[in-house]
Amino acid sequence: MLIEPRPAPTVHGGPDALGVPLHDFSTNGNAAGPCPEVLAAVQTADATRYPDPDYRALRAGLGRFHGVAAGRIVLAASASEFIFRITAAAARSGARAVRLPACSFGDCARAAQAWGLATTRVEGDGDDSAALRWCCDPSSPQGQAQPGLAAIVDALPAGTTCVLDLAYEPLRLEGALALDAARRDRVWQLWTPNKALGLTGVRAAYAVAPLGAEAQRAQVESLAPSWPVSAHGVALLTHWATAETQHWLADSLDTLRAWKARLSALCEELGWHCDASVANFFCARPGAHDVATLCTSLRAHGIKLRDTASFGRAGQVRLSALPPASQDALRIAVAALR
Repeated sequence: MLIEPRPAPTVHGGPDALGVPLHDFSTNGNAAGPCPEVLAAVQTADATRYPDPDYRALRAGLGRFHGVAAGRIVLAASASEFIFRITAAAARSGARAVRLPACSFGDCARAAQAWGLATTRVEGDGDDSAALRWCCDPSSPQGQAQPGLAAIVDALPAGTTCVLDLAYEPLRLEGALALDAARRDRVWQLWTPNKALGLTGVRAAYAVAPLGAEAQRAQVESLAPSWPVSAHGVALLTHWATAETQHWLADSLDTLRAWKARLSALCEELGWHCDASVANFFCARPGAHDVATLCTSLRAHGIKLRDTASFGRAGQVRLSALPPASQDALRIAVAALR
């Protein structure tokens, strides 16, 4: 009997075999959250009924929010689900290769592997034959603007599908996305508001399809299961697009800026070298510490950092901006390891 090998375990931040970390620096959700308005909407969502299978009101609201036709809104159970679905659509259309940024969310490579597509990781706007290209701005795990993003979009070969992962755009603490409206209309814009709202446990996402990509949008839609977004996801996405929520988010970014500056100063005090970042998280090289040992030891103290080795960045950790009390707990725990 042929036994298929078990896939390698997926590495994520957040809860693990030890449960929910007391001080979780490993995930990039908005630590100033959850957003009260959206939390209340999720908690009171009517889970006794199916959502509208066509999500007409939700699509219309998200379309108004982005200033696009409702028909360009493609709903997804999560960003991960959309990644696998659009990769499937590309493979079924004859794609043989996928091009990734130097670092990217692991599901982009996993989806390509599942469909037998070759992957390359090359920065810049050089020629390539990949029919599916992924971009991410701000990037993960660095939290930096993707170099040459506008040039990449300008140089897209005809027939290339480009997906721009905007998971951390709402959590950008400085600068702005380097794409004007015309360039944004050339790419798929993938949005996952649950991070910005501090509600990562609510799985819901959506993409804005490129202008004039009706045939591809229809193909991606045809690969979706029925009701990909639950009643709770509908509540989150609906209230994401309200002025009240956006005002709360803007205020929360001021809090995150202060927390991030404090955390960066703490890391430097500990002898950790911090990389520049425009988002609410950054990478750091923790001095003489062995990263794997450090992460394991801190986890025993209720503190979780993200080892970035799974991103191809060995020797670093990723930390998100948490409140001062959590930062003080990190300071004490690191001191105890010396």
